[in-house]
Amino acid sequence: MRIRPLAVDTLIAAALAGVAMLLGPEAARQGQNPLDATAYALVVLVHLPLVPRGRAPVVVCCLVHAGWLVYITAGYWPVVCSFGPMLAVYTVASLRPVRISVPCAGLMGGVWIYAGAVNHTDGWPSVVGQAIVYPAVLWRFGVVARRSAELTRQLRREQAERARREVAAERGRIARELHDVVAHHMSVISVQTGLARFVFDTDHNTARTALETIDATGKEALEELRRMLMVLRAADDGAPAAPMPDLARLDEMAERIRTGGVPVTLTVEGTPRPLAPGVELCAYRVVQEALTNVLKHAPGSCAEVRLRYEPHQVTVSVTDDGEGVIPDRVRTGGGHGLIGMRERARLYGGQISIGPRDQGGFAVRLTLPTSARAAAQGDDATT
Repeated sequence: MRIRPLAVDTLIAAALAGVAMLLGPEAARQGQNPLDATAYALVVLVHLPLVPRGRAPVVVCCLVHAGWLVYITAGYWPVVCSFGPMLAVYTVASLRPVRISVPCAGLMGGVWIYAGAVNHTDGWPSVVGQAIVYPAVLWRFGVVARRSAELTRQLRREQAERARREVAAERGRIARELHDVVAHHMSVISVQTGLARFVFDTDHNTARTALETIDATGKEALEELRRMLMVLRAADDGAPAAPMPDLARLDEMAERIRTGGVPVTLTVEGTPRPLAPGVELCAYRVVQEALTNVLKHAPGSCAEVRLRYEPHQVTVSVTDDGEGVIPDRVRTGGGHGLIGMRERARLYGGQISIGPRDQGGFAVRLTLPTSARAAAQGDDATT
């Protein structure tokens, strides 16, 4: 509930007081003393403590019953002011343990019997039955509400813990991939260093080119190392080593999805150019996960992959038309794949949007900076 609890409790207390006042004229028709100004003032005083019932339920319960006792002792019809004590007993049962809520329910039953004695009732079996049944039912409803709330909090904690584990696992996988990317940079530097040393005295132009390559590769490697240190590398799971995929292999991926029964079109805008291996890997994995989701959840859809090269960034988007969606396979919450997409985008300072389209279907759009300065400006820019 978006409304503040104190405001809600104020509205509830005002509503119960209003209902009690509307019930007041009924007292005379029931053969009870008619309510006067003092009685209506007591009605307000009985219901007023309900406002902070969520913060101090036991104190509120005692105050409400004390006011109800004064009202009953003054000789007025007890039923008019019974709503406040009922809500107070329910509140204690829903927020406090049994050892505290049972005495509060017993307090309401005792006051009910006292009301019967003050009014010299002839229907004692009915009074005693009501003094037992009403508090018992309210107490039971309160206990069920408390257990439901505890179960909800426990489920939320478990979901949060599961999400943290999924994020940690995904970061571990990203770290292993980045390890391979950095190893690639170091290999290039090593080869170029050997070449520069070999031709240093005989071919100055080749040596200069090798040194320039070493400089550029070293800067990229340092950037990848900076990102890699942001995550913890999990223990090696024994997975066989394989070349890191890049955006040039999107055609192969699209072909594999087509063989699975999903028509895929690939559009490349701008002039393709070499990017940092980590950036290409991030974009490739996001496209891979998005197309896999289409294949799993909407095998009858047509998918479109759009890759756009811009001066300082690269954008990839995957959309489908929503045809052939299998509702039982669509998850209502964020799955492992969606968490992985967001973690990859955050790691490389990118922006990602994931969600349904207005015209139907689903869309994933990822924008990644292709320079260290742009990446620093886009940290944590995920949606």
